[in-house]
Amino acid sequence: MSATWAGVAFVAALILALAVSYKPLGDYLFRTVTSKRQLLPERVMYRLIGVDPNGEQTWKVYARSVLAFSVASLLFLYLLMRVQHWLFLSLGFPNVVPSGAWNTAVSFVTNTNWQWYSGESTMGYVVQAGGLAVQNFVSSAVGIAVAVALVRGFARKRTDQLGNFWVDLVRIVVRVLLPLSVIGAVVLVAGGAIQNFSSGVDAHTVAGATQHITGGPVASQEVIKELGTNGGGFYNANSAHPFENPTSWTNFIEIFLLLVISFSLPRTFGRMVGDNKQGYAIVSAMAIMAIGSVVLINVVQGLHHGTAPMAAGAATEGTEQRFGVLNSATFASSTTLTSTGAVDSFHDSYTALGGGITIVDMLLGEVAPGGTGSGLYGILILAVLTVFIGGLMVGRTPEYLGKKIGAREVKFASLYFLTMPVLVLVGTGLAMASPTQRAAMLNSGAHGLSEVLYAFTSASNNNGSAFAGLTVSSTWYDTALGLAMLLGRFLPIVFVLGLAGSLARQKPVPASPGTLKTHQPLFVGMLVGITLVMAALTFLPVLALGPLADGVR
Repeated sequence: MSATWAGVAFVAALILALAVSYKPLGDYLFRTVTSKRQLLPERVMYRLIGVDPNGEQTWKVYARSVLAFSVASLLFLYLLMRVQHWLFLSLGFPNVVPSGAWNTAVSFVTNTNWQWYSGESTMGYVVQAGGLAVQNFVSSAVGIAVAVALVRGFARKRTDQLGNFWVDLVRIVVRVLLPLSVIGAVVLVAGGAIQNFSSGVDAHTVAGATQHITGGPVASQEVIKELGTNGGGFYNANSAHPFENPTSWTNFIEIFLLLVISFSLPRTFGRMVGDNKQGYAIVSAMAIMAIGSVVLINVVQGLHHGTAPMAAGAATEGTEQRFGVLNSATFASSTTLTSTGAVDSFHDSYTALGGGITIVDMLLGEVAPGGTGSGLYGILILAVLTVFIGGLMVGRTPEYLGKKIGAREVKFASLYFLTMPVLVLVGTGLAMASPTQRAAMLNSGAHGLSEVLYAFTSASNNNGSAFAGLTVSSTWYDTALGLAMLLGRFLPIVFVLGLAGSLARQKPVPASPGTLKTHQPLFVGMLVGITLVMAALTFLPVLALGPLADGVR
């Protein structure tokens, strides 16, 4: 019982910390993306890349800038891994194989951070700090920039200008992610996380063997992996490794970091559209779904049936004992509700229903609160679909924030919504249809299907976590999951920016007695309901064959 109340207190403290951060961080983000002032480091960067910080871009130019930057980042990171053996501080590691370098480059550029490798035995320090950690900053900044561009589409009128991607990118990194990461890294080092360039130490095990343990700039990468909802760990064990996550209170800090920006961005949204109540409505919908997920996964992990779990008092397999079952379950829910993918326990060892909840969290589109930026623009797309469905129910043209939701807007929103299900279901189907890929499953039957479903759900939603029972280090999985990450990231971004451009050109429509009030509890309930129903209608059949069948057998 004491463990249960400790888990309740842990979640309550987390909710309180996020609530306290909502206004100050949201307001700071608002000032960052709307300020007319240019800092000296920013002006230097603009000169280096040849950007006019006072110029703005149409949605098509903004989208091309996002894609061009991402392609350049992908090529640079791929090259860095292919030549790492000759780099300084390579630790003697060989060059990463082509298919693995492709998969990893795509993974980090798309903010997925899917890892087929053990970082401590595959990547040297230059690749870790100069390649992977840098992408943790800029890929999360890309997501926030796209979200800001969409909000400008709602806030502006009779214009085709959505801001400047390069200005948004630089400001978000320099003013938000870098300072918060420095503070967070100091906190983690104080908690016992390591930060060095040591070649490692040899430890003597209980069995009398010798094990080489790699050091490295861990704390600095750890904090941005959580803050930017990236998830790529320095070590294979990720946040279950004591060098990354030493104590129960650093575990709390890491969960807080991976949620705080995404839960604060609705405040930025409310400020930018001139109505804070709209921000409260969006964050309320996020919070309802998030709290529901956390409660459910804690219940099924803490009170699951079965002889061994009942004897132990909970489902302890795959759980780091420093954190316990309930705190690990909260981490699992938080990391799959966002696009983080970091883990402090093995999701493949969860109960069937517990693992199923982590899959459902991602299948909702990771909008509760979702990744940095991607969560906000994802739930705003669902808000557009909600007012459209509401308009159909009463027989009037739907409106959201003074903008009409017509055929063009609905097409962009629908294409956004359909992208992820197509990638998940087609990818899972192809893998299950191939005898070779079925052989990569360590488990057969419903649990094996859950492993494959989890992999493509994680890749297509740019999450990065995995069920560890699936062997994905083959050329086929490297390629297929890499394509799922690329398409799952950049197709939705193009549709979001297309929607933003369409909205920005409109003339505002004054509210009338028939206008759906999108700041009231009725709308919040509709938004949550439509999010759940649309996910259920799309994925219930495959969930019934996978985690649900595994849970009732």
